[in-house]
Amino acid sequence: MSYLRAEFILPKELLELIQEYADGQYIYIPRKSDQHRSWGERTDTKLIIRQRDREIYSKYMKGATTPNLAIEYYLSPKSIQRIILKEKRNDI
Repeated sequence: MSYLRAEFILPKELLELIQEYADGQYIYIPRKSDQHRSWGERTDTKLIIRQRDREIYSKYMKGATTPNLAIEYYLSPKSIQRIILKEKRNDI
């Protein structure tokens, strides 16, 4: 997300009105509800994490231990357990 200068995009009257409430403060203007994007929609992050989780589950099924997987993937053992449980449910 990048910042836009309000004076470049808002009418002067609206800018002055906003200054009455938040003079000099940073404010967040949320998207309209019909324009909302879900997490990871604009990047490949969801896909990368999904592939990583499948890989972790595959290694676990081949005998890798939770502590070793945690070290290999820089995750906590609890996170590895959560991933394994989730993938096991998806595997059914």
